[in-house]
Parts: sequence; C-alpha cells; structure tokens
Amino acid sequence: LVPTAVWIVGGDGWAYDIDFGGLDHVLASGRNVNILVLDTEVYSNTGGQASKSTPRGAAAKFASHGKSTKKKDLGLLAQAYGDVYVAQIALGANETQTVRALLEAAAWPGPSLVLAYSTCIAHGIDMEKSMTHQKDAVKSGYWPLYRYQPSEVEDGQPFKLDSGAPTMPIKQFVAAETRFAILQRTNPERAAELADLAQGDADERWRYYQQL
Repeated sequence: LVPTAVWIVGGDGWAYDIDFGGLDHVLASGRNVNILVLDTEVYSNTGGQASKSTPRGAAAKFASHGKSTKKKDLGLLAQAYGDVYVAQIALGANETQTVRALLEAAAWPGPSLVLAYSTCIAHGIDMEKSMTHQKDAVKSGYWPLYRYQPSEVEDGQPFKLDSGAPTMPIKQFVAAETRFAILQRTNPERAAELADLAQGDADERWRYYQQL
C-alpha cells in the first residue's frame, strides 16, 4: 500500500494559546503525528484579537496600544522534547526550504511541528504582495527559517538555520503593516519604544539560533 501522511492543520490562536495544552500533549506523546500551524500572529477567525503569537508592538483587539510582551517561541518549546521534528517556513521567501521541511516532517517517525508564516488581512497589507512581504519578513530577521531534526548520529547537527543574517531593520519591515503603523500615528513615543524592544527581540533570537 502507498504510505500516506496525515496532518493536523490549525491556526496560531489554537496552537500557541487556547489549545496549547492539547498540542503539548500530542508533541510529548512520541506518536507519528504531523502538525502544520498557519501562523497569522492573531486570532483571525474571531475578529483579530491578540494571542500569544502576536509580536511585540503590534496593535490588535485587547492590545490596542501595541502588545507589550514578545511573541512566544513555540518552535523552541517543541524542540525541548528532543524527539520532535520542528521547522519554521515561509513559502514566499524560500519555496525549496518549505517543500524540504514538509517532506522531512512527513518522513519523521515521531511528532512533527511546522510553523508557516501566513499573511492576513488583519496585518493591514496589500494581500497581492503576500509573497514579497514574506521575503521581507525573512530578510529582516522577523521570521527566521530553520529546520530541527533530532539526530541519531553522535556528531549530527540537528538544528539548521536556513536563512541568512538579517539585512533589513525590523522597523522597515513592520512599517508596511497597518497593525504597527497605526501605533506610530496614535502614540509615536510608545511605538518607538516597542520598536526598539522588537529589534532587540529579533537580534537576541538570531544570536541564539546561530548558537544552535
């Protein structure tokens, strides 16, 4: 019989927030389960409320003055189990890496978690430019691409950073999105403060991923 890959597909509100306990239970089970998270960084289907996936500085319902805390790193939490395949992808930024990650996840005999950057009308962008925007998300270090495959080889390197060093400041990337720009218009001082913190978040994440 031809083998088939079965996937659980959900949004970030589900995966990062309201059913994180259930997701964690599946990741800890050791079962051959593939999970694809379409990460829009906001509760898209219920009106645009902030979730634990919402990045620092973004305006959303329940965070109208810009979210003050940084985004939860779901990928790192999953990697902590040691037997979970984890990848972070963006189709518009690197199609080859996306396909490779999905194939590796399907082939991995244990739990797999793939986090896919997903543009959304709640971001306040021209949706016709979604693929270009995803390239900028990666170029700025806002959304690093990586694959983590637990290695059975003694000298294996499980973590592979698939995107290059950032070449664009976070401030330039988020300027194209209404969810960040609206705070710049209504409260420029807070917007500047959160923008500096967001850049620090991205820099620290990049340094840590490089060490991995």
